Amino acid sequence: MAAARRVLRWALAATAALAAALALDNGLARTPPMGWLHWERFLCGTDCAADPRRCVSERLFVEMADVMVAEGWRDAGYEFVCIDDCWMAPTRDERGRLQADPKRFPSGIRRLADYVHSRGLKLGIYSDVGNKTCAGFPGSYNHYDLDAQTFASWGVDLLKFDGCNSGTLELLAEGYRRMSLALNKTGRSIVYSCEWPFYLRPLQQPNYTEIKQYCNHWRNFFDVYDSWSSIKSILDWTALHQDSIVKIAGPGGWNDPDMLVIGNFGLSWDQAVTQMAMWAIMAAPLFMSNDLRRISPEAKWLLQNKETIAINQDPLGKQGYQITKFKVLAPLNRQHPLGPAVGLHTLQPQHNLLRGLSLGGEEQSVSMNKTCTSGQIVTLRKSLLSALLKIQQLVLSVTKRVSTELGSLH
Repeated sequence: MAAARRVLRWALAATAALAAALALDNGLARTPPMGWLHWERFLCGTDCAADPRRCVSERLFVEMADVMVAEGWRDAGYEFVCIDDCWMAPTRDERGRLQADPKRFPSGIRRLADYVHSRGLKLGIYSDVGNKTCAGFPGSYNHYDLDAQTFASWGVDLLKFDGCNSGTLELLAEGYRRMSLALNKTGRSIVYSCEWPFYLRPLQQPNYTEIKQYCNHWRNFFDVYDSWSSIKSILDWTALHQDSIVKIAGPGGWNDPDMLVIGNFGLSWDQAVTQMAMWAIMAAPLFMSNDLRRISPEAKWLLQNKETIAINQDPLGKQGYQITKFKVLAPLNRQHPLGPAVGLHTLQPQHNLLRGLSLGGEEQSVSMNKTCTSGQIVTLRKSLLSALLKIQQLVLSVTKRVSTELGSLH
């Protein structure tokens, strides 16, 4: 009997491993996905009578799709229009399927997807691994196959799968795996966005090799908010954990530091430039959460900057990493087919230091901001890039020498 159980466990493990291998290569997200997501700016607004322009509704996503086409966002690479939490009716339908709130989405998700597709864009949707979403709407627990089939039948192109109300870590992991396999079985190409490692980290070190086998990108840290302190906490966390997360990222699977909040209310111009630059260096998915219907020309220019997007979207897919850390400056480096991309992250905002990007050191392919002349785009020439790389080499050399000398003392 014990031998039979061992054989059964081996067979199940082998089946799971084979399924995971198939889930790994769904051919999607070969570069970091780009789009627009409603959550940070619009949250769970459901009172369309009181505030129709902020309400999570069919109207919001139709208008955002129209603006993305008319104002050049689609042409810049932002192709996903993504619905986050609070789109659902409070209960499933009589056949057990998820359904959109009938008042806020009177045409249904299928019609909305058709419209988004007609504009040359793709539709993303949200669900949760647990029995309730984070906002208390029906989750996908025990309905993974049915929900995946429903999303595919609606023409959904991306699923953001949250991790609230999942019960145990075992159920959390099982749910993320099962939804990945269920999406693959539908035969429709659906990018799979996970929050699996974020919900694991308080209690368990994530297995990023396994997570990449099931997910196209994954959140590691708390939700972003429209403030510099939030952006800085994400950058600090990423640098602190880069040894475990940078090496796993690449075509088909990306670390997701959360949404771009550029164009809202909480960032200065220099802080907005920093977020855009660092997200590009980190090979992060670029999902804006703002109101594109009333965005400033400066924020639009920054978010559509071709050189910065080119660094983010390069096919090599190597995530940048922090080279070293000085008192007020943290340079980051990223491999790129056209040469190294270097970012400078100022650690103390009162210092007027350069921050931004350089691609290959070439004058025509540099996007950079200088805080002493706020808003000005300046050229970072080869001499400065060479100096940065020499600083990197010097720091590494000194670090190695100090480590050797300390070792000789023991």
